[in-house]
Amino acid sequence: MEKRNTLGRIQKRLFRTQIILVVTLALFLGSSGILLNLHFEKTKRDQNLENVAQTVARSPLTVQNDSDMLMEYLDSLKGSLSDIDVISVVGADQIRLYHSNHSLIGSKYDGTMPDFSADRQYYAARDTGPSGVQRRAYAAIYDKDGNYQGFVIAVMLMENIMDQTMQAMLLFLVITVVAVLIELIIFAELSKKIKKSLLGYEPDAFTAMYQVRDNILESLKEGILAVDNEGIIQFANQAAATIMKDAVVGKPLREPWLEKVMIGAEREFGIPGSIGGIHVLADRIPVQEEGQKIGAVGILHNRTEYTKLMEDLSGTRYLVDSMRANNHDFTNKLHVILGLIQMEMYQQAMDYIQNITMVQRATISAVMRAVDEPAVAALLIGKTARAAELNVKFVLREGSCYNKTQLPLPAETLVTVIGNLIENAFESINAKGGNQKELLFGIYSKPDGVLITVDDTGEGIADKEKIFENGFSTKGQGRGTGLYQVKSMVEALGGSIDLESQIGVGTSFSVSFRK
Repeated sequence: MEKRNTLGRIQKRLFRTQIILVVTLALFLGSSGILLNLHFEKTKRDQNLENVAQTVARSPLTVQNDSDMLMEYLDSLKGSLSDIDVISVVGADQIRLYHSNHSLIGSKYDGTMPDFSADRQYYAARDTGPSGVQRRAYAAIYDKDGNYQGFVIAVMLMENIMDQTMQAMLLFLVITVVAVLIELIIFAELSKKIKKSLLGYEPDAFTAMYQVRDNILESLKEGILAVDNEGIIQFANQAAATIMKDAVVGKPLREPWLEKVMIGAEREFGIPGSIGGIHVLADRIPVQEEGQKIGAVGILHNRTEYTKLMEDLSGTRYLVDSMRANNHDFTNKLHVILGLIQMEMYQQAMDYIQNITMVQRATISAVMRAVDEPAVAALLIGKTARAAELNVKFVLREGSCYNKTQLPLPAETLVTVIGNLIENAFESINAKGGNQKELLFGIYSKPDGVLITVDDTGEGIADKEKIFENGFSTKGQGRGTGLYQVKSMVEALGGSIDLESQIGVGTSFSVSFRK
């Protein structure tokens, strides 16, 4: 069967995911760092400008307007502040008392007048002056009597600010690139470690994984089929290929009925149909990724053997129910296996298959050794599966042995009697609940008689005197055949049925036939 080696695609997807993750994270952190840095630098710049403006405005030299001393002081201050481009002092008459450009001293200030209203004595703002676009801080000058004397301007040119900003961004860019390279190296090493520790990331492990998967799926008698949304077959085990005849991986489905079944978006089980004259029951399990359906898995059951068996058993209702329970239990096991495979838990899937195979084989072998009537044996096997669904421990009593040649009895009668007694026991056990759920069944035969026993740990029977009356049923009106009919069938063959029951403890039925 054709296989697709998707290792390269997995590696490319892994590497692409790594690149996207690393670059996105680096860009996010770098951008965030730059924005935060610009914000803090702007706040720091404004605070520095305001501090300089306030310091000059409060200086006694500025208040006293000693021209020579003021010029010498401010020139010295300006020289010590590398990030301050201009300091200007403007009097109340708008005449510049000082300016870093001495040629402007004594000229009239024609720029933006500061607004010191609302008790604001200083602030920073963006403005334009003789030196171009700038960030400036204004501070008001007051004499000792609180009279307004003018204002001070401390300036940083936007040209210099942009140079500082570009240097900071370049530094962050270099850091981001280095971080990306370091993260890619780390991811490359991590990818190697993952490939070594997990199946599916190296060619040898990838091959081994598919071999294990194929061994598991090919060992199943049920057909396993996987398709994508376009109906292209992605996988088909040998059983599915046998049923479908032309199932080829990579090719579209050629069965119209099955194609229609696999298109559905919901889980559905037991869909009846026919493929090439073979009666089939199909289970559909959609496969989803990120909430979207990307394909479906189908489980195909060949109905031919089941139909033949039911026809051989004359359509007996209890036997049919038992076979359905057994089929349902088997389907559940397939779903468990499918789930383990989808989770790539291959060893657990193999262990599970081996375990259920041994349990099933032991159960069937025990029943077949004890009972040589096929109808009764099939019924007991089905009831065992039914008990497993109900979480009831079904025990075949030690020493059970039925040989139909010793005292021939109609198979239909035995199936009806045994099936009804066991179902009544299930009902009683489930009604009681609790942890102790157990049903013990025994069947014994000798040349002169047959004994059948059914013991349960159910809730017991309160109306033991009425239980065999016509019209009375422990299952309620309109449900079950009632023990009256069971007793009638037993007595019609010359047998007898006895009952012992204790409320809250359980019930014991015994049916005996004599020659």
